[in-house]
Amino acid sequence: MRMHLYPVVMALLPVLAGCVPGVAEYSKSEAPTQLRVDGATTSLTVAFAPGSARLSQGEAARLDRLVATGGMTPADRVAIASSGPPGLAEARSAAISRQLLRWGIVADTAVLGSVPPNQAIITVGRYAVTLPRCPNWSMRDAGDFTNAPTSNFGCATAVDLGLMVASPADLVGGRALAAADGKPAARAVDDYLDGKVQLPAGTSLGPIATGGGGGSSSAASGGGGGQ
Repeated sequence: MRMHLYPVVMALLPVLAGCVPGVAEYSKSEAPTQLRVDGATTSLTVAFAPGSARLSQGEAARLDRLVATGGMTPADRVAIASSGPPGLAEARSAAISRQLLRWGIVADTAVLGSVPPNQAIITVGRYAVTLPRCPNWSMRDAGDFTNAPTSNFGCATAVDLGLMVASPADLVGGRALAAADGKPAARAVDDYLDGKVQLPAGTSLGPIATGGGGGSSSAASGGGGGQ
């Protein structure tokens, strides 16, 4: 009996093999769930009087106008490099940092190869996050014998991270571990207690999106942008 069935079974094997999805039929690379971060860097100079570390009224006002018009935000990665001997350079960077802290911007101290005399160079790095297309059901629902993750695997996690990050620059490079600067947080609490917080108007609130986030960008505006 077995001798009669053997040729029939062997004839059916190629047919059955054609019904099984191939190992290379789908790859996770076809539906990446990674965040894309794009950025640009600008710089500006601030002048000091010879031998002085005090910001002139005109330079302080120029920094205020820059922040007020969106040229610098708390989400940017800001670094200050000042000229002069070590003590004077540190004092000049501190003077600029104090001015920016009034706006909730925390700046790092940087070292550049060449800074013009009696000047400081402020470098501003701004980044934007592009979210992956989610949900992603590009993988067929047919039986998968490769034990590969689904095309939608990890989509929600990637989107949540892109929307939650206070400073997109943190996705490019981490910040040095140091004591937290409590001045921006304390100022936010003071503004809330003093009634200075402006709540969004009802007309400016849109419905919660339920579709995919494909191609959308998110440039976060909260949180500290410095180390």
